Amino acid sequence: MAESNDSQSNVQPIQLRDPLVAGVLAWLIPGLGHFYQGRNAKGALFAICIMGTFLYGLYLGGSRDVGWGRAVYFSFRTNDWRLPWLCQIGVGFPTVPMTLLQWKLQDKPILNGFMAPPALHLPEPADNAAPHESPPPSRISLAWINRLLPHYFEMGTVYTMIAGLLNILAVYDACCGPVPAESAKKKDETRDSGKGEEKS
Repeated sequence: MAESNDSQSNVQPIQLRDPLVAGVLAWLIPGLGHFYQGRNAKGALFAICIMGTFLYGLYLGGSRDVGWGRAVYFSFRTNDWRLPWLCQIGVGFPTVPMTLLQWKLQDKPILNGFMAPPALHLPEPADNAAPHESPPPSRISLAWINRLLPHYFEMGTVYTMIAGLLNILAVYDACCGPVPAESAKKKDETRDSGKGEEKS
């Protein structure tokens, strides 16, 4: 019992540095807040897993015909409320600047429509429409995207949403640290003090 108490007393508390800065950095780039705190293993884990999930979702939700990254875009237009974007922005910098820029330039999107909202009020594809009849990626509609990427567009949306929500958990960890570990230590100290009183 004495050895376990000595090992607990030798445990060094994690220095969270500035929790607000760590939280902002963790939101901007997954894992960056943990690197700022010196928690490099956890930072690498979050960066690889969250960004890997996000990038795979971008790949699934795009193609050469419709443009890349089409599953992530900002739009709150009539008949096109993109609510998944509210989850996707959890990834931070990889999502927000480009989606907002493309929203401003929606009449003439850049980068071949990368993360650009689909065009509205365009003719929907006919049942027998061929891919070569589709508009260019910068002017393609959501109906065409769903026709050319059956199921993959929805899968890309889900993957990017999951990445954003996972990063919210990483932001919490960067801000607050391993709270359960600290509470468990206090319980052990309370239990040990109670046993000491019983012996006396």
